[in-house]
Parts: sequence; structure tokens; C-alpha cells
Amino acid sequence: MRWLVLGITAAALATAPVRAQDQMADPDWRPRVAAPAYAANGPRLRIDQGHGSVQTIEGRYAPFAALARADGYVVDVARGLLTAPGTLDGIDVLVISNPASPRDGSGRISAFDGAEIEALAGWVEAGGSLLLVADHAPHGAAAQALAARFGVEMGQGYLFQVAGRGPSTNLTYPRAALADHPIIDGRGPSEAVKLVRTFTGQSLKGPPGSTILIATDAQSHEVADLATLQRLNDRLAAGEPPETVIAELARPALPAQGLAFAFGRGRVVVLGEAGMLTAQIVRFPDDRDRAPQRFGLNAGGHDDQQFALNALHWLSRLLP
Repeated sequence: MRWLVLGITAAALATAPVRAQDQMADPDWRPRVAAPAYAANGPRLRIDQGHGSVQTIEGRYAPFAALARADGYVVDVARGLLTAPGTLDGIDVLVISNPASPRDGSGRISAFDGAEIEALAGWVEAGGSLLLVADHAPHGAAAQALAARFGVEMGQGYLFQVAGRGPSTNLTYPRAALADHPIIDGRGPSEAVKLVRTFTGQSLKGPPGSTILIATDAQSHEVADLATLQRLNDRLAAGEPPETVIAELARPALPAQGLAFAFGRGRVVVLGEAGMLTAQIVRFPDDRDRAPQRFGLNAGGHDDQQFALNALHWLSRLLP
């Protein structure tokens, strides 16, 4: 089955480069949670801000933090190493989104050192809950060593499908591509997730026994980097056969863009795309006639907000 493909492509963004200051949290988006899960003193959710991510509660993940707080979670941040005293103490859910390779001259690709990885694995195994999010290159490479400790393989590139005469990295997954799992079903019909959109990410493969929350299909492929995606876009636009271009430049996608599984007494959710959990805009200062591009929770036409809430509910044990 071929899933629908919608939205602006990463290749389109590559033809009009987006500077870091032009992509930001949507200042006008406000979460609406009709029935918050926790009236007061909800589970404590900590967001990692010690490993180079721009997905911070002061920046691009401000809408995600606002959504969690609107649902009753107590949100704070960790700004140091995972091995720092107290980092993993007194919390129910740790969120790591788009960690980056260190810029310390060490040449290390992994955002986390071995001691941090073992500390986090031990914490989850003892009953902690981890939401690990890493989208398109280079974030998959930076997160791969940590993901591998939990048995997860990351595609580490750009996931796409061909739409018309070009690749689209914004994918829409209907109910048939979603798992039979509490994160999809919610606590009842009003919380059921029927359609999920992702906004430029990578593919994933989980450990044995894991649940594929969001399934890719045979039409999904991955390229190593943005430059390759641009070449693929240019050749398709020139009319070359898609099967030839894909065979030369891409590889089949791994089977998932979202996973859930138990790890010891703990729980883990891994997502291959970060924007679906927050609300962002991209502005184009060199083209003032071009309207800002909204993507994520503010884009509409999907159940991503409910998916995010359900994932947190499962991690905090509100869902079985």
C-alpha cells in the first residue's frame, strides 16, 4: 500500500536555503487540551538540553513543552551530562530530541559518551521512560550509539517518497499504517489516532518484540544527505525514470518512523521525526511575498497532537 505524500519537500527548501534564524517555534500556536490527563502534580517530564539540540523549551520545542504542561505534566530541563548528579533523579519521562555531535574537537559523532549511554540504559531498565527523537541527517548519526543500546537502528538520512516529479519528505500515514497499540488507540474513541503526518525525518528499525507505531512501505526510500536529495530532485525534475534515479541514489527505507517497546521495567518510544511533536514556522526573508510555512502541530489535517499526548500517556503509565 502507498501512503499519501503531502507538503513542501526538503528539496524545495534546499533550492531556497533556510537559515537557522528563519526556522522557529510558532509564537501564535497555543495548545488546546479539552480534558487534561492530570489536574495537578502530574508526572515530571525532563527535556534534555545538554547535547546541542535546538529543540529547547525556550526555542523550537516551546510548543511541545506547552502541550505537555497543558495536559498536566511538570516540565523541566537537564542542561548537563546524563551522568551529572540528579539528572535522572525524580523524573518519570526523559525526552531527548535531535541531539547533535559535540563540537569539542574530539571528532566524536555520538552526542553521548559511553558512560551516559550506560547510565540512561540502566535508568530505563529500572523503570524509567524515554522518548528519543532524532530526525533527518545529521541527527540520526548523533543519536545512533544511544539508540543501538536499546536495539534500535536508525536510517541516518532523509526519508522520502516520490510525489509527481520530485521527492517529498513530508509524509502522511493513514490508520492502515499505524499500529494496534495504546498510543494509537488512546483511552477511548475520542483519543484514537487516525492519521499522522511527519515533516522530514529518517526511518527506523526496532529490536525484536518492538511495536512499529508508524510503518513505512515499499514506496519509502532514504538518501544519505541533503545534497543527495537535491541531486535526486534535479534528476526527477529533468524527467529521468524514478526507478533508475532511486536505484542509483537511494536505499529502501527501514520499516518504521515510530517505535514503542519495553526495556526491562521501563518503556521507550523512538520517533524518526521531531517536528510532529511541536509547532514551527519557516520564514523566507529573501522572498517577502512568500507566506511563512507552518509545519507540525500548527499545520492541521492530522492527529499529531493526540499522538504526542498518547505517547506521553503511555510513557507515564496512564495507558497500559
